[in-house]
Parts: sequence; C-alpha cells; structure tokens
Amino acid sequence: MGILWTKLSETFSYFTETGHCKILLLGLDNAGKTTILYKLKLNEVVSSIPTLGFNVETVTPHKGLEFTVWDVGGQERLRTLWSYYFQDTCGLIYVVDSNDRERYEMAREELFRVIESDGMRDVPVVVLANKQDLPSKYHT
Repeated sequence: MGILWTKLSETFSYFTETGHCKILLLGLDNAGKTTILYKLKLNEVVSSIPTLGFNVETVTPHKGLEFTVWDVGGQERLRTLWSYYFQDTCGLIYVVDSNDRERYEMAREELFRVIESDGMRDVPVVVLANKQDLPSKYHT
C-alpha cells in the first residue's frame, strides 16, 4: 500500500492548496472499495460487509496532507446516489474487480457516467484494478 499511497499523494496533492482533499472511492459492488479504504487507513486488511450507504475516514499519508475518503456503496440502487457526493471532490479512485470479467463493461460504463458528470469533469481519476492476487485476474 505504500506505493499506492505515494502515487495517490503525488496525484491529488497538486489539486489542493489547503493540504486537505476529499476523495471519492467508487466502483461496482464487491470491487473491494471498503477493504482498500481500511488498508489505507489502518495498513491492515479488515473483513467487511457490503456497504449499504457510505464509509468516511480521514487519512494522513504524510504531514501536511490529509484526505477525507468517502467510500460509497456500489450496488445498482446506490449508484444513482453517487452524484450527491461529487461536490468539493478533488480526486476519484475508481475500483474495478479485476477478477469479475463479466462486469468489466458495466464498470466502464459507470466510470464514464461519473467522469462525464458536471461536478466531476476536471477531477483527477485513478483507476485501481483490485484483486490482482487472485488467479483469474485480468491479463494484458
């Protein structure tokens, strides 16, 4: 996670003058968003249940830079609510389950729906292919 944090910090710190940044953590259900959030926050893997709303945590990757990370549930009925979280967002981490090939197209469509929205057009995006440790991960 150290490399991920370093890259995220480099990417998103350019877009905040205050040292504080709201980051959205989005993706389809079961992509691993909550696991990533708590790995970033606690540096350990925690077991989680499907997010039926949102989780929010403040994470400080290094002195002078603080991220408030909003992990919003990815079930179909919750995706219509994502736009309510766009305001004041300075970064998006979009998580894709690299083992769920049947939903790659749906994940792509949802990502483009988000980044083409009015409140997200100029927001930097990191796409994270999660679950790379599993045998059926996507290979290029």
